[in-house]
Amino acid sequence: QVQLVESGGGLVQAGGSLRLSCAASGRTFSSYSMGWFRQAPGKERDFLAAVTWSDGRTYYADSVKGRFTISRDNAKNTVYLQMNSLKPEDTARYYCAAAYLHGEYNYWGQGTQVTVSS
Repeated sequence: QVQLVESGGGLVQAGGSLRLSCAASGRTFSSYSMGWFRQAPGKERDFLAAVTWSDGRTYYADSVKGRFTISRDNAKNTVYLQMNSLKPEDTARYYCAAAYLHGEYNYWGQGTQVTVSS
C-alpha cells in the first residue's frame, strides 16, 4: 500500500503559478503510476495529468496541456504538478492518486485546495 499527502495549494491571482507536491510513503513508489485530479464544488473529479511507473511517460487533459507539468522524483517518493498561467476556472481541490503497475488509481490523498482569484 501507499499513503499520499498533498501540499502546495493556496490562493493565487490569475496568471500566477503554483507547484503542488504529493509525498508518498512506502518503498515501492517507483512501481506506481501517479496522477493528479481535481474536483470543483458541485462537479465531478476530473483527470489532469499522469506519469507512468515504467518509462515516465506523461499524459495530460486538454484543459491543462501546455500550462501544467507533471513530474516525479523516485528518490524522494514525490510527484509534482507545476501549474502556470492559472485561471479562475482552475479553482478546485487537487488530489494525487497512485496506481500500482497497470492497475487502477486505488490510492488517493486528501487533497489540497487551489483558489485562483480574478
